[in-house]
Amino acid sequence: MPLRKLAAALVHLLTASGVICSLLAFQAISVNALGVAYIWLALALFIDAVDGPLARLVDTKTHLPRFSGERLDLIIDYLNYVALPAFIVVKAPLIEGHPGMVAAIAILLTSLFHFSDTQSKTRDGYFIGFPAIWNIVLLYFLVFGLRENVALVVIGLLSLATFWPLRWLHPFRVVHLRWLTIFVVSAWSFAAGMAILSDFVVGPIEKSLLVLAPAYLVILSLKRSYDGGIRE
Repeated sequence: MPLRKLAAALVHLLTASGVICSLLAFQAISVNALGVAYIWLALALFIDAVDGPLARLVDTKTHLPRFSGERLDLIIDYLNYVALPAFIVVKAPLIEGHPGMVAAIAILLTSLFHFSDTQSKTRDGYFIGFPAIWNIVLLYFLVFGLRENVALVVIGLLSLATFWPLRWLHPFRVVHLRWLTIFVVSAWSFAAGMAILSDFVVGPIEKSLLVLAPAYLVILSLKRSYDGGIRE
C-alpha cells in the first residue's frame, strides 16, 4: 500500500476509534460511573477535533475515495453527542420517570434531523440550528445540579432550536476572531476537564469559566445570525 493511502487509512482508523470510546462510555453509564463516562467522551471529543484537519492534510478523499470519513464521523458523533446523553438522561436518571423518557426521545429524534440535514452548515463555518451537542448540555446539568423541571424545559427548548435557523459558531472552523475563540474554548476545556475529574464538583473559578465561555460563543453566534454576512 502506498504511503499516502496508508496515511489516509490511519486517519480513518483514528476517527473510527471514537466508537471504542462510545462503547466504554456506555459501559460506564450502565454502572452509574458518569465521571468515567465523561472521560471517554472527552477523549472522543479530542479525536473529533483532530481527525478533520488530519484528513485534509493527508487528503483522504483523493487517496481513499470509496471510504467516506465524513459519514463515519457523523455515525460516531451521533453516538457520542446524542445517544449517550439520551441514555444518561434515563439511566442516571437526570429526569425521573416518563418525562425523562420523553426528554431522551426528543433528544434522539430532533438530532436525527440535524445529522441528516444537508444544509446544516454555512460556508463560513457556522451550524444552522442547534448542533446537537447534548453531551455538553448534560455536563452543565451535572455541574450546576439543575432541577428536573428546569432540565426538562432546557431540553425542550434546545430540541425546538434544532429547527430554528440561528447560526451556531463552530469554534475551529469560523475564521472571525479564531484565535480569541480558541483561547476561550481552551479555558472552557480546562474548566470542563476539572469538572469531569472532580466528579462534577468545582469551585467558583471553574464555574465562571463554564458560564463565560458559552456566553462569548452565544454572542458571536447571535451577531452572525442577525448581521448581513454570508447566509449559506
